[in-house]
Amino acid sequence: QVQLVESGGGLVQAGGSLRLSCAASGRTFSSYAMAWFRQAPGKEREFVASISGAGGVTLYADSVRGRFSISRDNAKNTVYLQMNSLKPEDTAVYYCAVDSRRGSAYLQRVRDVGSWGQGTQVTVSS
Repeated sequence: QVQLVESGGGLVQAGGSLRLSCAASGRTFSSYAMAWFRQAPGKEREFVASISGAGGVTLYADSVRGRFSISRDNAKNTVYLQMNSLKPEDTAVYYCAVDSRRGSAYLQRVRDVGSWGQGTQVTVSS
C-alpha cells in the first residue's frame, strides 16, 4: 500500500502562488502516474493535473492550464504542483493520488486512483 503525504497548502491572496508537495512511499514510484485532484465545499472531487511515471507526459484541467504546473522528482519519490495566478475559485482541499495501473500515461479518473493522500487546504482570498 502506498502512503502519500501532502504539504504546502495555506492562505494566499488572489494572484499569488503556492507550491504543493506530495511524498510517496511503499511502491516503485517511477512506474506509476501521479495526479492532483481537488474538492471544494459542496462539490465533487475533480481532476487538476496528472504526470506520467517518467514525467514526460502531463495533463491539465482546462481551468488550471497555463497557471498550474505538475512535476515529479523520482529520486525523492515526490510530486509537486506549482500554482500561479491563483483565483478564489481555486480554493479547495487538494489531494495527491497515485494510479492503480502500473505504466499508465496519466491519471484522470477518480476510479483509477489506487491511493489518496490526506489532503491539504488551499484558500485564495479576493
